[in-house]
Amino acid sequence: MSEKESLKEQIIKAYNFRHATKQFDPNKIIPEDDFRFILETGRLSPSSFGTEPWRFVVVQNPELREKIKNVSWGAFGKLPEASHFVLFLARTRVDLTYDSDYLRNHFINVKQMPEEHMSRYLGRIEEFQKSDFKLLDGDRPLFDWACKQTYIALGNMMTAAAQIGIDSCPIEGFDIEKMNQLLNEAGLTENGHFGLSVMAAFGYRINEPSLKTRRPFDDVVKWIE
Repeated sequence: MSEKESLKEQIIKAYNFRHATKQFDPNKIIPEDDFRFILETGRLSPSSFGTEPWRFVVVQNPELREKIKNVSWGAFGKLPEASHFVLFLARTRVDLTYDSDYLRNHFINVKQMPEEHMSRYLGRIEEFQKSDFKLLDGDRPLFDWACKQTYIALGNMMTAAAQIGIDSCPIEGFDIEKMNQLLNEAGLTENGHFGLSVMAAFGYRINEPSLKTRRPFDDVVKWIE
């Protein structure tokens, strides 16, 4: 078997290994270097226009975990048993409109764009937000667009975890208003610059999952030639 075929086999094996783990072993903790690796795959994930509109908050504090568990039915059975628990926050309209301070700072200091290039780039983002996707009609569309970016990072992190034998579970089961209020009280939304997108638990399974089922390949994939 070639090196490429072996790698492909390992990746597919990881996808079959990964499942939405419902119960974690509270006695098993993910090594720090392994979890930093998982977080790094999130940090290196792609985002629209390279805006990186996310923050990954790793919640290990027992008191905050308990509060989250009490307002999130999706997390109730996973906290405090999960080794690591991550909040995926998305930036709001405050930071993501084409003329925001965040974008200018990001493109100058992180992307190191020359001023002239940045001005053209922001102009393209303005056209995208105003015309292409119509993201400036109210506060929600731009935030929802940012949330889509966090799911790219979430998927990459869960896959990376599976590749090194670590389980995970994405969590959308929560009251969004109560969760954002809780995070605001904890100082995590930074006065409206962030809102909660999704959550995920990581750790090690107690029970083996049932056989993975999916729709047939030819039903999901269509070729236009």
